[in-house]
Amino acid sequence: MRALLLFHQLPRSPHLRPASRGAAATRALAFFAARPLGSRARARPSSPPPQQQGSQPGKEHAMDPRPEAIVQNYKSAEKLKGKVALVTGGDSGIGRAVCLCFALEGATGHEDRDAKETLQALRGIRSRTGARDPMAVPADLGYEENCRRVVEEVAGAYGGRIDVLVNNAAEQYERPSLTEVTEADLDRFFRTNIFFYFLVIKHAVRHMAEGGSIINSSSVNAYKGNKTLLDYTATKGAIVAFTRALALQLAEKGIRVNGVAPGPVRTPPIPASFGEEKVGQFGSEVPMKRAGQTAEVAPSYVCLSSSCKAVPSAGLILETMHQLFMPNPACFFFPVLSHLFGLPPPNERQKSHRSE
Repeated sequence: MRALLLFHQLPRSPHLRPASRGAAATRALAFFAARPLGSRARARPSSPPPQQQGSQPGKEHAMDPRPEAIVQNYKSAEKLKGKVALVTGGDSGIGRAVCLCFALEGATGHEDRDAKETLQALRGIRSRTGARDPMAVPADLGYEENCRRVVEEVAGAYGGRIDVLVNNAAEQYERPSLTEVTEADLDRFFRTNIFFYFLVIKHAVRHMAEGGSIINSSSVNAYKGNKTLLDYTATKGAIVAFTRALALQLAEKGIRVNGVAPGPVRTPPIPASFGEEKVGQFGSEVPMKRAGQTAEVAPSYVCLSSSCKAVPSAGLILETMHQLFMPNPACFFFPVLSHLFGLPPPNERQKSHRSE
């Protein structure tokens, strides 16, 4: 498998400091590369200590404790061997954990000259993960030309094909009242959180063949709502609807389209969005009484990216720390059962019944 780490740079804003974003990505991946894999897993605290960061999208290296990017003693099975994967937002949070899981499943990649320091740190773990020369492309994906350029650069580097596409990048700001949301805010949020999903897929799908997989990251907020994240929640709801509709359109080409809608997960935007007290209580409302780690979410992306014929399309996995909600539970559980008990996919079962 060849995996791409794609740094999704947010549009310029008074709330963001562009110079610090690149440094944050370098430091985050430097820690990511230095941490030994397979070491003894430390006990997870019920909630992080109170903390806050002053700018979006947040800095992973500044989080206390730092999020776990990979399940300790992760056992790979080369599920993605030989595939080309494009992951947006791969510099931190869930995107970074997905990149690492993909690498553990056999990822190799290509270096881009714009991210040499970050890639040098990441190469420190390549002998443990099987990854070689990951490719990083800094780009503001809110604009179509940048999306086209990135896709063409990746496809050109890997024989003109893309097998797996993961869209995962977003920002959020807490606003107590609807009156605080401006037209400029809406334009920025939708361009950052949903426009690029459309645009990257638009250009990537022409390089995808039958058996390809597209995974869009949404949020549990798309289903339960969040009264202080109105604009963010609206974009996540749009992603759910887009994912379902796109799955119908691409089904005739044999390309699967699925989504993952995590519950509370410790990612850099959390301390950058909320006050200290709220960060300290983040995730306490779920049954496990704590927020999830990115390492606990990433394996879902591996499952949906695999070549298993039982993996469906238009499935939405909602993960809220030992409380799994799904519009159609069979979308996720049937692939698991088919692996355990050798059951054929539902369409093949129907064919066999008709033949009898």
